[in-house]
Amino acid sequence: MNPVTQIGEALQSVYDLGGPVVVILLATSVVTASLIFYKIWQFGAARVGRHKILDQAVDAWDRGDRARAAMLIEQSRSYLAPVIARACGEADTFHAERADAEAEDRFARLERGLSALDIVSQLAPLLGLFGTVLGMIDAFRALQNAGTSVDPSLLAGGIWVALLTTAAGLAVAMPTSLVLNWFEARMRRDRVFANRALRTIFAPEAAMAEGTARLRAHGS
Repeated sequence: MNPVTQIGEALQSVYDLGGPVVVILLATSVVTASLIFYKIWQFGAARVGRHKILDQAVDAWDRGDRARAAMLIEQSRSYLAPVIARACGEADTFHAERADAEAEDRFARLERGLSALDIVSQLAPLLGLFGTVLGMIDAFRALQNAGTSVDPSLLAGGIWVALLTTAAGLAVAMPTSLVLNWFEARMRRDRVFANRALRTIFAPEAAMAEGTARLRAHGS
């Protein structure tokens, strides 16, 4: 028996057990899992949430140590390193709004696909509930057709199959929602880091202290 035939028989058995809704949820779970693994790889390659070297570079810049800051930025493999490097190299002419826009563009690239996970997490339980309603309709229709010779096992079996779709919907939605919240939390932390880093570059403490000292000297 070839693999295609085996897959076909497996899908047919799933269809016989839970109907088309379970098959749809099964296909959705496969696509969702593939998207999740891709986003995990993408976040890892971009080093989302791992900006230790870049943070040290920003601190060095804040202290006025430009040479060390440039060296650390060059060592960093963070996806935010090019934005920070340009902000440091063109701090006098590179406007903060432009730097924020470039950082936001990089965030948007990493967030592609998260909306699909959000849709799955919201619609999967509703799809499962829809399958349950359809299953209950079939179960009560069979009960009505049985007339006075009602077999309790017939009703119990129909309800069991109907509730299977709700369980399948929740099984797809719950892990998807958890992973989505994890992705979104990491992106929120990166936004906070980028905002602090860019504000520090355009208004470093060392430059502010030097400016204050000049004002005091001029005033005296």
